Amino acid sequence: MRHQRGEGKIGCIVSLLVMGVLGGAAIKVVPVYYGNSELIDACNFIASGASKKPIETLEREVKDRARELGVIEALTDKGAIRITKSGSGDTGTCTIILRYKRTIDFYGAYKWTMVTDKRISKPIFENIS
Repeated sequence: MRHQRGEGKIGCIVSLLVMGVLGGAAIKVVPVYYGNSELIDACNFIASGASKKPIETLEREVKDRARELGVIEALTDKGAIRITKSGSGDTGTCTIILRYKRTIDFYGAYKWTMVTDKRISKPIFENIS
């Protein structure tokens, strides 16, 4: 009979190394994805309640929420946020366009740029009884 002591150690070490690399990458990527999705959700909410607010107020609300989520450095570029309101009378549309890039640095070994290009349009109803 042959004894096979220690034969599985290399595979275990490689698996732990791969799991460690994936865990380290997740620590860098998850907060960025979470911040982006929360900002998009906040923009949905802000656009829904845009009936009597001026565009400057809506832009300030988006930037305040981005500051809370740590996304504000990406929104400093010109054209990163565009807010328009269209329509006449009691109805219309509020559109928020988010176009920005965020760079994720993987511990100096690799840099990846995540591009967000999202258009959010919500109807505006002012006189709903």
